[in-house]
Amino acid sequence: MSASSLSLMPPLAVGFARLGFGSLPLDRLKARYASPDSGSRFIELDGFNVHYRDEGSRDKPVLVMIHGVVASLHTWDGWVSTFAPHYRIIRFDVPGFGLTGPKRDGDYSAERMMRVFGLLLDYLGIVKASIAGNSLGGYIAWNFAVAAPERVDKLVLIDPAGYPMAKVPWMIAAAALPGATWAMPLWMPRALIAQGIKEVYGEPGRIKPGVIDRYYDLTRRPGNRRAMMDIFRVLLKVNREELHTTPERVAKIQVPTLLMWGDRDRWISPRHVPLWQRDLPGIQVKTYAGVGHIPMEEIPERTAADALRFLQE
Repeated sequence: MSASSLSLMPPLAVGFARLGFGSLPLDRLKARYASPDSGSRFIELDGFNVHYRDEGSRDKPVLVMIHGVVASLHTWDGWVSTFAPHYRIIRFDVPGFGLTGPKRDGDYSAERMMRVFGLLLDYLGIVKASIAGNSLGGYIAWNFAVAAPERVDKLVLIDPAGYPMAKVPWMIAAAALPGATWAMPLWMPRALIAQGIKEVYGEPGRIKPGVIDRYYDLTRRPGNRRAMMDIFRVLLKVNREELHTTPERVAKIQVPTLLMWGDRDRWISPRHVPLWQRDLPGIQVKTYAGVGHIPMEEIPERTAADALRFLQE
């Protein structure tokens, strides 16, 4: 753990923190990752205290950015400067992650996620928006477009979840192990998070300073680790039981869609790309050699330029 992370904790807790035990104080996490000058705000929606940012040009079209598992709205930092002159940018921490954190009832179904997303749009007075989503965020984005097509202009799907995964990422699969539901919320060492981040980058050398600390710190928001286990179990169930309906649901997408994929994605295979092309004729596709599961974070300038070009066509 970095010195900056340790500074968030009382001295007596430092020893346990180094081993990955315990949570970090929420107020100190907010001071670091949602400072007043960052533009962060919070709003109560369906029992979640949703952390979001409303940036860019307020008189322009709206673009909403939705992150994936274990991540936070910060994963889109590299896109903001490209889009800010052209769009009103909304990004938020998906329930169960980042500073939004958990809810006691443990309901993290896709329907719940979409409901919270819709409520956030309502609160911000947004009738219609384009949506960019990565991984789980991509799943939320395209399912929202199917459920409420009148509210979606265009879709940018970045290594999205959807089709069944033959091999589930180990971090998600671990939620099914005996004892994981009580052990992992108590103990999740930094090395485990660091390994996961290295796996979602095609080239780990592209990981910027502070990124691993940020991911690790935000997993230690009170309640987040248990929420992660709940969400991972939902994803395992969906992958096992529900995704056989994906082709017919994807075929219902009515809006122009850009599919972006890193060809070194170890979490969701690039072999899914032909499935999207089969079920959604006319979908545009951009692939990135040597890039992993989160292209918008790994190569932000290039992916932002490609997404902006598509959205402004």
